[in-house]
Amino acid sequence: MQRCMLRFAEQRWKCSVRWMSSAAGRRRALRSAFPVLDLPLQPIQRHVYEGNLRNSSACLKKYTECSEKVRKGGGENAIARHTKRNRKLLVRDRLRLLLDDEDFLELSPFAGLGLPYGDISSAGCLTGIGRINGLWCVFIANDATVKGGTAYPITVKKQLRAQEIAIQNRLPCVYLVDSGGAFLPLQSEIFPDKNQGGRTFYNEAIMSAMKIPQVSVVCGSCTAGGAYIPTMAEEAVMVHRIGTIFLGGPPLVKAATGEEVTPEDLGGARLHAEVSGCVDHFAWEEKEAFDYTRNIISTLNFQLPEEEGEETAKRKAEEEPLYSSEELLGLAPQSYNNSLDVKMVVSRLTDGSRFQEFKARYGTTLVTGFAKIHGHLVGIVANNGEMSYEAALKGSHFVQLCHQRDVPLIFLQNTAPTAALTQSIAKAEKNSNHLKAQGSMMSAVACAAVPKITVVIGGCHGADSYAMCGRAFDPNFLFLWPNARVSVTAPGHAGSLLPPDSEQEDEQKLNRKLQEESSAFYSSGRMWDDGVILPQDTRKVLRDCLDIIRQQQYQMSTEKLQSALLRM
Repeated sequence: MQRCMLRFAEQRWKCSVRWMSSAAGRRRALRSAFPVLDLPLQPIQRHVYEGNLRNSSACLKKYTECSEKVRKGGGENAIARHTKRNRKLLVRDRLRLLLDDEDFLELSPFAGLGLPYGDISSAGCLTGIGRINGLWCVFIANDATVKGGTAYPITVKKQLRAQEIAIQNRLPCVYLVDSGGAFLPLQSEIFPDKNQGGRTFYNEAIMSAMKIPQVSVVCGSCTAGGAYIPTMAEEAVMVHRIGTIFLGGPPLVKAATGEEVTPEDLGGARLHAEVSGCVDHFAWEEKEAFDYTRNIISTLNFQLPEEEGEETAKRKAEEEPLYSSEELLGLAPQSYNNSLDVKMVVSRLTDGSRFQEFKARYGTTLVTGFAKIHGHLVGIVANNGEMSYEAALKGSHFVQLCHQRDVPLIFLQNTAPTAALTQSIAKAEKNSNHLKAQGSMMSAVACAAVPKITVVIGGCHGADSYAMCGRAFDPNFLFLWPNARVSVTAPGHAGSLLPPDSEQEDEQKLNRKLQEESSAFYSSGRMWDDGVILPQDTRKVLRDCLDIIRQQQYQMSTEKLQSALLRM
């Protein structure tokens, strides 16, 4: 029996893991008595803490301004036209009907702000992960109040990232389609390349082959390329009168043939439900469409664990950190030189402020160890100074340990502002060893087959950011604190990138550019991350991400790779 199980595990690793974990809800985790990190704020740290707190207040103001801006969508006139003339629900009202509650994880809400072609609020679509009948699902919902639902390059990028998250975490995906197609003046940035518009449809086919469920709700225009989204989904719902599907609308028909035809006759819900068969469910109004969608999700073959008992909930409530999460505002460094001991951050994120440190006396500029966050066992890797040779070796060892034990990794990133300079032969030798150790850690991070979540709590600069699972190293999720900086080198350190005989004016110009382009909001506007989160919300966001990642083991049938589901 044991040999059989081993052979089965080698052949169908993912399937066996999910099969073996189907009883996870009934199993008891190993007891842990991790040491408590009792790290209150010391008087000597007060001036640094207060400086960080003032900077966090300024960042919070900017965060609030951006949040209010994206909440307004396309503005008052566009909202009035959408709701009164077109008689449609606003995108957030649609999500209220679709999801169990409003406590969902929104992804990249500031995407599209501050771009060269203008502000595209929320990139013209809302994406995120919320519960439908208790099941975590990705949603991609067009906001037709923003530029009429037109797709810009940043819109495509946001939709593709949502699909990538659905694929990586095996999450069902729901599309709320209300789009006017691509913004043609920027077609060269939307249509031709690999990771542009056509990739959406490729992903739909691949997700279907992977048995990742997809449902589409047509609650507005589905024109041009947008028409393929519902027709490639496994089930589609369409709303009478407001939903349409066609490659070219009535104006194009008239221009080509001279024939006048109504949108409803050309591609309305009746036509596609009764004649073409492109949709599977006809809804008279939007509320009925979302009831259909919730019922469709209930047919998916997931077996979620039973609800936890009162004692378990009570025990988890008692395992809150010893210190308030609000203190993280003063621990968010306004610059690298204002960083406090990262263990103070860890102690305000983990259950009971408990942390089992690994190699505590070696490579101390990198903190590694095990902890629990809302009951989830995790490995934590956190910068606590410049990434030294010893720290990189330690990080490589710990990441491989987590890979060996199937423990998810949390990276708390605050890297050095610039690379170490080579000013002597001895320094050159030291830097060479450091590069080799850093390369080892990069390889360990890239090859670790466990979930990875990265939170940039300070700086994200240079090659150290790769070793700490930056965007290029494909973490399941990556978030920024509002104070975070993302650039090849930190503002104020441009001299390290320029030749020694450079003019001071050139250095100042580059520093100003770095100052502008390294902010968390500049990064999030271009979707170099999955969103800016407030420090005090980090523990909750990590809990949601870990719950989302774990859900894939409750899908009952995943082992068979098949061709994509063909609708007709």
